[in-house]
Amino acid sequence: MSVIEQAAKRLEDLKRTAVGAGKRRTDRENEALGTQVGVVDHANSAANAGMEHGRPRSVATQKVSIDLARLNDQGLVSPDNPKSKVSEEFRVIKRPLIRNAAGKSASPIANGNLIMVTSALPGEGKTSSSVSLAMSIAMELDKTVLLVDADVARPSILHTLGIEEKRGLLDVLVDRSIDLSEVLLRTTIEKLVILPSGSSHPHATELLASESMTALVREMAGRYPDRIIVFDSPPLLLTNEATALAAHMGQIVVVVEAEKTEHETLKQALALIEACPVKLLLLNKNRYGARGGYYGMYGESGYGRTEPAG
Repeated sequence: MSVIEQAAKRLEDLKRTAVGAGKRRTDRENEALGTQVGVVDHANSAANAGMEHGRPRSVATQKVSIDLARLNDQGLVSPDNPKSKVSEEFRVIKRPLIRNAAGKSASPIANGNLIMVTSALPGEGKTSSSVSLAMSIAMELDKTVLLVDADVARPSILHTLGIEEKRGLLDVLVDRSIDLSEVLLRTTIEKLVILPSGSSHPHATELLASESMTALVREMAGRYPDRIIVFDSPPLLLTNEATALAAHMGQIVVVVEAEKTEHETLKQALALIEACPVKLLLLNKNRYGARGGYYGMYGESGYGRTEPAG
């Protein structure tokens, strides 16, 4: 073989080596690229898993601090004082509500995890009862609770808890481009989330009775199977918002102030929520109950009578 032939063969060998190296490098690059694509696809899948009907999942993005000493000072249920008298009373009060929400009643209850707390008239203790009930449910091992300030005319949940005013329910109903997650408030109580009432609106009643409210309630009710939603509602005989809200509920707790609320007044209030399958009467400030309790719970529904709590 001549020198020229040897040089040509050497050049051909070098070309084959370069092509082979390039192919191996390309294979490695493609493999790496495939891995990157897999990561992106996984990330997209994770993101899509957090979407429903094109909207982000309703996970609270804001966090607020609740002053537990403030709860104790107001005589409300507080996680740092689980043996207080009011905590013991609400352990009894919440039990039939949780049982109904879990579908363990004699007959299935539609929207049993939606609980509205109201009263016939203002000043009977519905807001303090709503807060204490939510706090008590949040102390359960296998339940979470969303406390909704639905008293859109006179919101007081945030004030009771010492939290500054923020956007909330009405803002979402007015502008559906606002995702629920943007207004939900995570709290320093692990299993408690709050939905404020939001900005006041002249057509609050219509908003609570709207298709948007129906869709929002359905979204909240079906989002987490272990979540119970407590709505602090306006008084039944004061505004029309309470009646509109009641149409969505599976259970309604009517707070009655002992020795103050007249029988006829209560009768009128109950007539407005007759369609709700479960109505429970919470006797507040019952200082002379059979067992000395401050609260008492009585049931009025097609599913049997609830024994007094105190």
